[in-house]
Amino acid sequence: MKPEEGLDATADLFKVLGSRSRLLLLRLLASEPASVGTLTTRSGMSQPLVSQHLRTLRLASIVTVSRNGREAIYRLADHHIAHIVDDALAHTLEENPLQEGASDEHH
Repeated sequence: MKPEEGLDATADLFKVLGSRSRLLLLRLLASEPASVGTLTTRSGMSQPLVSQHLRTLRLASIVTVSRNGREAIYRLADHHIAHIVDDALAHTLEENPLQEGASDEHH
């Protein structure tokens, strides 16, 4: 594979993932499929906002939707996405003593 292969599609994926609200919805869906109502309750976001974010995630093929009677159930299309989000969170939350020491020297 060439180094530039797939970079445009990957950049587009990161644009979609660049929303705190969408990351929250993905974290919720990583544990179990859920309806818009369930995601609204668990996320604390309004129903229209949850629906809008789910539409964006669906158009990016990150989540899928299936019907259970009148209820739409959303799930991750691929659990690689959950790993990407988890890895990014772990990276963000880990303490880096070198960075802390460097910032301490400038104070």
